[in-house]
Amino acid sequence: MKAAVLHRLGGVPRYEDFPDPVSVDGDVSVRLEAVTLDYAVKVLAAGTHFASRQFYPQLPAIVGHGGVGSREDGSLVSFHGIRPPYGSFAERVTVPAAFATPIPPGVDAAQAAVIPSAASSSLLPLRHVAKLQAGETVLVNGATSVSGMLAVKIAKSLGAGRVVGTGRDRESGERVKELGADAFIDLNQPDEKLAEAFRAEAGEGYDVILDYLWGHPAEVLIGTFVPSRIGFAGKKTRYIVIGMLAGRHMQLPAESVITSGLEIRGFGVPNSPETLGNMAEGTAQVWDMIQHGTLSMDIVRIPLKEIGRAWELEEHGRRIVIVP
Repeated sequence: MKAAVLHRLGGVPRYEDFPDPVSVDGDVSVRLEAVTLDYAVKVLAAGTHFASRQFYPQLPAIVGHGGVGSREDGSLVSFHGIRPPYGSFAERVTVPAAFATPIPPGVDAAQAAVIPSAASSSLLPLRHVAKLQAGETVLVNGATSVSGMLAVKIAKSLGAGRVVGTGRDRESGERVKELGADAFIDLNQPDEKLAEAFRAEAGEGYDVILDYLWGHPAEVLIGTFVPSRIGFAGKKTRYIVIGMLAGRHMQLPAESVITSGLEIRGFGVPNSPETLGNMAEGTAQVWDMIQHGTLSMDIVRIPLKEIGRAWELEEHGRRIVIVP
């Protein structure tokens, strides 16, 4: 079969022949319909992610770890749990049956490949980590990313009273406001001006911050939490770290957390039956939102045979989807 084959970590996958996957008892074989080429796929293949060796214990290997495929009867399923050296960027994929989840009728394969994972990065943290309450103020740091744009829509749909987005792309910033953001902060300005903008748009304070960026923008943002006087915090701010598109490291001044009310957490939740139930509930909600037109995404479809071109392509506000 044809597949996108990675020969070394940090290299560009090549469209070439690879042995067909071998099924074991309980496996499901599906034909590829759509798979997302996003930051996570690239950083794992680059070898710079802490889990790169976990996903690529041997090379050559096929890139990708989940996607959408069709079964023999034509029904769509989302899948993951592929055993290395196989991956999802291939004409055919074999996975354990427990890792192939039916997709509701009427949902487009490309949308199904893109939206659930991107939406879950905000839906689960907002509902089950930050426990967003109606009327609260949410800041989405990195709202011009694909996941950030969905986060704006989801925060509004969950009852946020005010949503503020940030980003470096003014054109995408207008799109963020069209999606429901009440304000947009341009990150392309001097630190002092940026800090002023963060404070000005906070009003009485941010209740929840979803951070897709980390790095220097987070450093400036968190710097605004340093108190100007001794005393107890007027409110708590639940700061959820989701991504690190702007960098893996930052300076964290102690005074920004000692009495500021700032609580910093990762977006992950404990592995438990409750977590699995939350994820299932969240996925069902995403499917419902897609079917009712509440959630959609701009997509660039590129054939698998053009993986080399797709790998080097940069898209802002749109997600690249590999199709047969």
